[in-house]
Amino acid sequence: MVSPPHEAMHRIFQHDPGLFSRVSRYLGVDMPPPVKATALPTDLTETVPVERRVDTLLRLETAERDAFLLAVEAQGRKHPDKPAAWAYYAAHLWTKYKLPTALLVVCQDHATARWAQQPVSSGPPQMPTLTLRPLVAGPHNMPVITDPEEARADLVLASLAAITHAAEPVINGILKALSTALRDTQESIADPIIEFTAQGLARSPAKHLWRNLVAVDLSFYKSYIAEEIRDEGREQGREQGREQGCAQRGAEDVLLVLEQRGLEVSEGVRGRIMECQDPEVLRRWLARAVTAPVAEEIFGEE
Repeated sequence: MVSPPHEAMHRIFQHDPGLFSRVSRYLGVDMPPPVKATALPTDLTETVPVERRVDTLLRLETAERDAFLLAVEAQGRKHPDKPAAWAYYAAHLWTKYKLPTALLVVCQDHATARWAQQPVSSGPPQMPTLTLRPLVAGPHNMPVITDPEEARADLVLASLAAITHAAEPVINGILKALSTALRDTQESIADPIIEFTAQGLARSPAKHLWRNLVAVDLSFYKSYIAEEIRDEGREQGREQGREQGCAQRGAEDVLLVLEQRGLEVSEGVRGRIMECQDPEVLRRWLARAVTAPVAEEIFGEE
């Protein structure tokens, strides 16, 4: 099953084909902005029963250069079969459209990005008939956009920065800058940015921060996308509230047993009990509270 981060990493280029020219400078390639972009069918299956499907395929034209194809692949992990598949895509597209093809691989972690960057040649080492050298966008080269003004200047690039840095410590600053930049953005423009960012963060702990930011900083948006993200955040909040309520009741039960047995409960012991959020630990303490000679012994060796 295709994951939301996978979809976000390549569909964002469908949403804004000009993004590639803005990303290219971080990849060491000087690519002018396209004057024309056309989304092409992604199914590369031939008449033989072998299915080959590229994630996103665009035909780009610039004022300075002739038309070329851009194949965008979202890669979540290393896969030994991928280089051969990518080489097939490039060769097949060259044959089918008679146009040069660029391959961009978008990753969310350093290890996968390093793997994807390695040139891979077909044929024996002394006869490298075809060498694959994809461009790779990932946390190693995508910009860290933590300034709301910089994010506002290119919202799509800021969303891609969030997606590719999803597991990095800088993600909190990127998301805060993006949500701030979106506050005065038209809803029709902001909606896809909110969606792409939410999809790209789906497997990251940062998804909770983004949902909170959407719920608070972007609370005035009423689109179904923003509401859906807020609903998920509210449900998670309710679940956390239930867990916290359960822990509080468990702590109160421990204190009640100690007090009913007439044991002295110091402020330190009371504070430690009330701060505990682990139901299993509280149950152990409750069992010990029934027989402990002094309150402090409910903690055992913990």
